[in-house]
Amino acid sequence: MLNKYSISFIVISIFLIGWTLPKNNTPYIIVLGIAQDGGAPHAACTKDCCINKWDNPKLHNQVSSLGIVDPSTNEVWMIDATPDFSLQLNALTMDQKRTFKGVFLTHAHIGHYTGLIHLGREVMGAKQIPVYAMPKMKTFLSTNGPWSQLVDLNNIDIKNLQNNTKIQLNDNLSITPFIVPHRDEFSETVGYRIHGPNKSLIFIPDIDKWEKWSQNIKDVVEDNDFSLLDGTFYDINELPGRDMSKIPHPFIIESIEVLDDINNKSGVHFIHLNHTNPALSSDSKATDFIKKQGFSIAEKYQEFSL
Repeated sequence: MLNKYSISFIVISIFLIGWTLPKNNTPYIIVLGIAQDGGAPHAACTKDCCINKWDNPKLHNQVSSLGIVDPSTNEVWMIDATPDFSLQLNALTMDQKRTFKGVFLTHAHIGHYTGLIHLGREVMGAKQIPVYAMPKMKTFLSTNGPWSQLVDLNNIDIKNLQNNTKIQLNDNLSITPFIVPHRDEFSETVGYRIHGPNKSLIFIPDIDKWEKWSQNIKDVVEDNDFSLLDGTFYDINELPGRDMSKIPHPFIIESIEVLDDINNKSGVHFIHLNHTNPALSSDSKATDFIKKQGFSIAEKYQEFSL
């Protein structure tokens, strides 16, 4: 029978063993936001999808963005600089005193680059933060104010990206941009493949339609462990009175149909949801249907081990 001294010895031993165990240093992706460019609640929206969110910050959905984290080096990167940049940067860096190594941009729509303004003299007064951009995106930032001031004052250092050309972040992580079809008024649009020591993740927050892309989305999803895909709209009935052909995205129900026979449905998570998307609500019929088909909705601060 154990006495109090034996019990104390066991407790202390367990504590010491736990203290000496190595921490998990596997790199991972963290979801910093899941909403479309305007967030949710959405400016000027008083519909049912937003009305109850205005006075409850816990119900706010920040704009779609990812963080890349390597605990072994304490380095972090961000994909897209959203209007929620300050909150997302804080979540990514401040608690752990991590080193912010730069931003990878997908394209020049307002939810994906306007957060860069926080790097300027009015806010952070940052020094040469690497901003990775495709050629047209680089030209857009360099030749249009106020973004050009970030370049002129050396707040940011624009790094060139090339289609399907891998960037080695460190010994553990790499990232590869790939062009996708979208409304490219000011720049190209890219998705990213992030590859870690063990797994890879695809991030495509914006694309017109899967059939417009030269790649087969089924093959892309099957070739990667995780896929965070454009889930802007649930179906065609979401915006009555709007011409959906002017804002093309693959409806979630279309993506489910296209991906119905893949083997790794559990790795597919829809992201970049419009404020009107019923899948933003965890108890909606839309969310229930998505889950019953084997797919998921990305969640804020969800992590994907690489």
